[in-house]
Amino acid sequence: MKTAVLGPEQRAEALARMAERELDILVVGAGVVGAGTALDATTRGLSTGLVEARDWASGTSSRSSKLIHGGLRYLEMLDFGLVREALRERGLLLDRIAPHLVRPVPFLYPLQHRGWERFYAGSGVALYDAMSLSSGHGRGLPRHRHLTRTGALRIAPCLRKDALVGALQYYDAQVDDARFVAALVRTAASYGARVANRARVTEFLREGERVVGVRVLDLESGDGESAGDFRSYEIRAKQVVNATGVWTDDTQAMIAERGQFHVRASKGIHLVVPKDRIHSSTGLILRTETSVLFVIPWGRHWIVGTTDTAWDLDKAHPAASSADIDYLLEHVNSVLAVPLTRDDVEGVYAGLRPLLAGESDATSKLSREHTVAHPVPGLVVVAGGKYTTYRVMAKDAVDAAVHGLDQRVADCCTEEIRLAGAEGFAALWNGRARIASRAGLHEVRVEHLLRRYGALTQEVLDLVVADPRLGEPLPAADDYLKAEIVYACSHEGARHLEDVLTRRTRISIETFDRGTRSARECAELMGGVLGWSDEQVEREVQHYLKRVEAERESQLQPDDQTADAARLGAPDTVPL
Repeated sequence: MKTAVLGPEQRAEALARMAERELDILVVGAGVVGAGTALDATTRGLSTGLVEARDWASGTSSRSSKLIHGGLRYLEMLDFGLVREALRERGLLLDRIAPHLVRPVPFLYPLQHRGWERFYAGSGVALYDAMSLSSGHGRGLPRHRHLTRTGALRIAPCLRKDALVGALQYYDAQVDDARFVAALVRTAASYGARVANRARVTEFLREGERVVGVRVLDLESGDGESAGDFRSYEIRAKQVVNATGVWTDDTQAMIAERGQFHVRASKGIHLVVPKDRIHSSTGLILRTETSVLFVIPWGRHWIVGTTDTAWDLDKAHPAASSADIDYLLEHVNSVLAVPLTRDDVEGVYAGLRPLLAGESDATSKLSREHTVAHPVPGLVVVAGGKYTTYRVMAKDAVDAAVHGLDQRVADCCTEEIRLAGAEGFAALWNGRARIASRAGLHEVRVEHLLRRYGALTQEVLDLVVADPRLGEPLPAADDYLKAEIVYACSHEGARHLEDVLTRRTRISIETFDRGTRSARECAELMGGVLGWSDEQVEREVQHYLKRVEAERESQLQPDDQTADAARLGAPDTVPL
């Protein structure tokens, strides 16, 4: 099967085709759940469409802790079902679905009390491993081990000697969340789904009580100066699936139906620091008063996070305040021999978790379970859940939609579907030295490409063959080749500079300049694919510079309200 190409022409064709004839399923929202739902539906033989107001994974699904995990802390809450389900999905992702994007990562849990804590925490981690084994997947993941203080300091010399009396080490998995969603979307398109980003739903079409489709604005049409300039499409579908995450209540309000549940947003922020600031060969997991804190290996960097606080301000651009950053630094420094300072922070990002509201006011106690509802005929709503269990959520959403279809539909088969780039990944990884030699690149560079594109790496290298200048790294972000910027637009649906610098790559959080030094060169490379004029290139650069300036300003503010106001000082690239 040929992997779909998501360039400008394919996007325009997808919108036109979706408007031509009634679909079986239309999915609104292209985060991990929406993209997974589109893949589930199309692989059951249903005609499927997917529309997204911004970019693939532009909300929660690009701003997570980048972990694929069972949720060790949920064992303490006795939520065994959620942990078992997540561990099974973790194993499937590692073994079959996306081995090029999901890989094992070790974590060290420092013990601070002798005797009882080792028994208590060790029992939990042992149960975690046992549940993983019983799932039948992920058997190659190393098992946990107990360490003395000396043994722990050997693999994590960054720790203060008085911060632990011993430790446990266990394994979970990590993922580049935004790239994973892009792979989901391309895979769905490869199986026949019509997909379009920057296509905003403005209205649900009704016939009586029944939802029969949506009206969308093509935000890439017109001159982009006002909403009235955009082309409008009516897309009709037998069933519409609302998978808009933290925007669920807002979307439901468009049909005057809040639904049978309420979604609250919980803000989590993360810091990115260079690898040399924390001397360790393993990630760390620490307890805080309300949750847990992770220090996660991330290429040549560490990700430190996260917080868990209620957020009821702007959902598109959640802001990290000075208090949020101080909170993380304070807690991670409580165990580090050499404390981190603000000068060590390369990047900061904030995301919102969509939590199903319960009786508790504390967001850390709200449910991570997901819910599927059919509030009115023709409309299915899916909300809540965890990134790791997106496939289960997608299956449940399509199962609910199928009840409204007057036809027999095959069962879910996404357990067997490899994502774009996964096929043959192990063999390609084993042959990476040969690939590097043939391409004239360093082997480390090819490893970087394989971990981002898997079997599609050759498509990136083909761009270099056609134009050898694209084989050069970006001067101000040398982890990335120029070819990757072009590929993001020609194959992965990137439409704006922000899409490339914050999601197709992670330049916005992996460089101290937050991508500002790379902005113009990247915009010029993108313009060659997207047909930008010099004026459009300049607009894209200025929008991005203002975005970074607003984010930096927000991170100096003392609280959420002032941080939110500062972040909103930068306009969107496309008016919404």
